[in-house]
Amino acid sequence: MAHATVHVGCTVPQLLRSASRIFPSHSALGVLRHSALCYCTVNGTIKSKRKMDHLERTANNFRQEVITQAKVCGITNESETVKRLRLAVADKDFTFKAGQWVDFFIPGVSIVGGFSICSSPGLLEREGILELAVKHNVHPPAHWIHTKCTLDSEVALRVGGDFFFDPQPGDSPVNLVLIAGGVGINPLFSILLHIADLHAYHEEGKGKGHKILTAKLYYSAKNTTELLFKKNILGLMNAFPGKITCCFHLTQQQSQICKELQPHVREGRISEKDLEKHISDNTLWYICGPPPMTESISKLLSNMGVPRNCVFFEKWW
Repeated sequence: MAHATVHVGCTVPQLLRSASRIFPSHSALGVLRHSALCYCTVNGTIKSKRKMDHLERTANNFRQEVITQAKVCGITNESETVKRLRLAVADKDFTFKAGQWVDFFIPGVSIVGGFSICSSPGLLEREGILELAVKHNVHPPAHWIHTKCTLDSEVALRVGGDFFFDPQPGDSPVNLVLIAGGVGINPLFSILLHIADLHAYHEEGKGKGHKILTAKLYYSAKNTTELLFKKNILGLMNAFPGKITCCFHLTQQQSQICKELQPHVREGRISEKDLEKHISDNTLWYICGPPPMTESISKLLSNMGVPRNCVFFEKWW
């Protein structure tokens, strides 16, 4: 967990004033820790009588100390309800691990957003770019992104989170099974892109000792219009055949599915039959989706004998 006293690396006066209001000098994060009704991260559960604020929910999570300035350099519609932001980060010392999120500070908005990063650490290293995919809702930060955010809008970011995949040189090679529900794909897509980068580095002789075996993504959504990043995911499968694979599970599909997606689509929810074939001593499981789905999948894996320390999940709502 980061220290309660926050070092601000941002130089935009408005952002400094906004951050100082949200994080007063008297150890505000410590106060949040004590006031949080519950906390959820790796191998945890949510039990709450009300919907918590992002800072309250993640009060006990790791956070970097530095708040960094960023500028919006791209806005696209990932779906009818999700906008994808590209953020230019000038600070060369700004880093994150695949799967982590950012505190999202907006000038003039007192509530801090919390959004999972959906791009890879490699993209940040190569181009100084970080991406977020944010679903529209009435929460002020998400509402601002969908109604007021424009190119060149200035915001500030702080990295946090204990849900990530960050293999080190010399680690034993592993298989990964990534299980996503709805917009829970965001951190898992970041992990998938990071795996693709590691495979690419290895093929180029720049692997630095990283060893990844295979990655299988199970992604559940109502229909194909709600499948985020589907073209990117298909591209990763084509680029790394056999190393990166995906199965899209659709629960309420009514229209015809395009030919490109058809071989990878299954009707219905992710089941025990889907997952049991991946059980092995060198498999890690990452889950992100609505709490009922996450709890159901976690219980399913436990009943199948998957060790608790091989299952990681993030719950956001």
